[in-house]
Amino acid sequence: MKIKFGTDGWRGIIADDFTCDNVRVCARGVAAYVQRSGVSSAGLVVGYDTRFASEYFAQAAAEVLTASGIPVYLCGEFAPTPVISFAVRELGAAGAIIITASHNPGHYNGVKFRSAYGGAASAEELAHIQAAIDEAVQGSLPVERTTLSAATQAGLLESFDPRPAYFRRLAALVDLERIRQAPLHLVVDPMYGAGQGYFPALLQGGRVRLTEIHGTRHPLFPGLRAPEPVPENLDELRQTVAAGRADLGLANDGDADRLALVDEAGRSLDNFQVYPLLLAYLLAVRGARGPVVKTVATSSLVDRVAARFGAPVQMTGVGFTHIAPAMVRSGAIFGGEESGGYAFGDHLPERDGILAGLRVVDMVVHAGKPLSRLLCDLQAEYGVYYYQRRDVPFSPKLRAQVNAALKSRPPDRLGGQPVLGMITVDGLRLDLADGSWLLMRLSGTEPVIRICGESLVEERVPVLLVEGARLLGLQL
Repeated sequence: MKIKFGTDGWRGIIADDFTCDNVRVCARGVAAYVQRSGVSSAGLVVGYDTRFASEYFAQAAAEVLTASGIPVYLCGEFAPTPVISFAVRELGAAGAIIITASHNPGHYNGVKFRSAYGGAASAEELAHIQAAIDEAVQGSLPVERTTLSAATQAGLLESFDPRPAYFRRLAALVDLERIRQAPLHLVVDPMYGAGQGYFPALLQGGRVRLTEIHGTRHPLFPGLRAPEPVPENLDELRQTVAAGRADLGLANDGDADRLALVDEAGRSLDNFQVYPLLLAYLLAVRGARGPVVKTVATSSLVDRVAARFGAPVQMTGVGFTHIAPAMVRSGAIFGGEESGGYAFGDHLPERDGILAGLRVVDMVVHAGKPLSRLLCDLQAEYGVYYYQRRDVPFSPKLRAQVNAALKSRPPDRLGGQPVLGMITVDGLRLDLADGSWLLMRLSGTEPVIRICGESLVEERVPVLLVEGARLLGLQL
């Protein structure tokens, strides 16, 4: 079978294509990559999430890595992706293998690779890993394994707890004591995922009151379509916030690298509002200065906030495989994407839903205002943008048609507006004269094409999406 690393590793269905043998093939590919890069002696971190049998898949990866002579730091318990990523930097490792399917439904699992800088691997690194995986599949790269006990005796395997170092780092980045002493009621939803227990552990011992829901390990993620912090999965969080008169709701996805927010009235914010809120906080409150990285699918409100403080904005393709390397190259203070992933230049070029959540709480405490008021203030100063996205499934036989349409000459007008610019770093984005834009791109993880658009005029957005689908020969 074909194991293909996409924008964030490889994912498959447990017991179908996601098996221990295929995880070992992935691990052999990563081992070959770090060996050929001359950094294998630094070792690799191996971690995992709360999904079914994740710890056993992690052990399977460790068997192959240590058989290749690579030292392994194996997490003793499940841990969030950003915690494992920080361990890479803390230990000086060559990277990490993380067993997680992030926000996919419960019958999926996956393999992520994190680079030596503690962030998503670049497209070039993934290409080298993919080539080595193909060698292993074809049999030209043997997949050998050893027992964990033998690896431990040989000094190649060490079990460790990544939490203490990560907690110390967060305490250096955020005034946790100020938050602990704030008279706030927070509701957090780790969605049965790897982030469970982190906010309670970080914020206990003060005046802040914290309620955690879905805070146990349950690989089926009951009541959720998937552990993804999108509006359809936030009903219980919204209800708990509203019923308990809480000040703020925070939700992470299955591996806690994404964040979603619910305000004090139980209303969920979309990520097109959260990114500019966090950016304004970093620039105006924390005094950060430097470049900002966003994707082609992120709100133009980001550009308006950044311009106010003279912060240059770099636009990349969707996914942290593009954002992380761009942050490293430019020394960016902030990077993020429309799916709720935010990275901070004073930490790692890696999505971190826990650090992002703490900084949102710190923003609320510092301002002394509820989240809804902070959003109103932001929109009063920079404007209100409206955004919609539709995911359109299509059969493989239509892929050539869609690809051809994405590469064809764009129309001169769209939605009644002249087309002023075209961006092709990831799919096709058309920028219009009135500030609206339309993006059409193939998903890197699902057989769908994502069509999304934004405008200062709410009624114009669905018109743009329909016209985008028509350009592709599809229907909404």
